[in-house]
Order: sequence, then structure tokens, then C-alpha cells
Amino acid sequence: METYQISVENDPTPADMHLLSERLYAYNASRVGINDGRDLAVFLRHSQGQLVGGLRGWTWAGMAYIDIFWITEALRGQGFGTQILLTAEQEARARGCDRISLNTFSFQAPEFYQQHGYTVFSVLEDFPRQHRWYFLQKVL
Repeated sequence: METYQISVENDPTPADMHLLSERLYAYNASRVGINDGRDLAVFLRHSQGQLVGGLRGWTWAGMAYIDIFWITEALRGQGFGTQILLTAEQEARARGCDRISLNTFSFQAPEFYQQHGYTVFSVLEDFPRQHRWYFLQKVL
């Protein structure tokens, strides 16, 4: 008889995390019959190649999703965020996406996204405590 063990791992390997993502994607694709999922990454690099900002997400089934978006503080407010976001939206359109979605906290950038045409479709109050978690989308 097989035995199984459940464990909490505070520092999982990238390979294990990738395997989880791959298996869930395979299941989802098999259920809806759409297998066009791709990672989406747009990076901002210093002239010497150092990563100073960018975003990470994915596209699948006509939807783009931004999971992480960060720019080093020294470069914020200089238009790089807008350029990165517009580049991601352009790539999403090129991949056949008609919507893009993301989430952000009240202390991050909800106004930035709203200025770029994103609308709030849900808000989780008091998370983290005394803040809000916004969920936004945009029709491309």
C-alpha cells in the first residue's frame, strides 16, 4: 500500500513550484479545450543588464494576467511603468487576448492602473489590516 506525507515547505524548489503550475495548467486546458497558455514577461534593464523593473504574468484563453509588477523606487514616476504596462498590453493583444487583469493593494498602485483604463471589479477590505486589496481588469 502506498503511503503519503503532507508537509509544509517554507522554501520550495523552483522545480516543484513549476511542476504544480504545469499540472494545474494541463488540467485546466483539458477541461476547456484551450491550450494556448504562455508566460508573459516584460523587463526594464539598466544599460549594463541589471534588472531594475518589470512585470510577470501569463496569457491563456483570451485573457492576460499580471501577477507581479515592480520598478525600483529611483525610477518610479518617470514613465517606465506606463511603458512596461503598455508593452504588456500590446503583447497580450498580439496573442489574441481581449482582456487583462491584475490585483494591487491600496498602498501600491490602484490609481496608476485606473489612469490607464483599468476598472475595479472587486475589493477585499481590511487586507492587509487597514488596507484594501483591489482586483482590476481592462478590455483591450
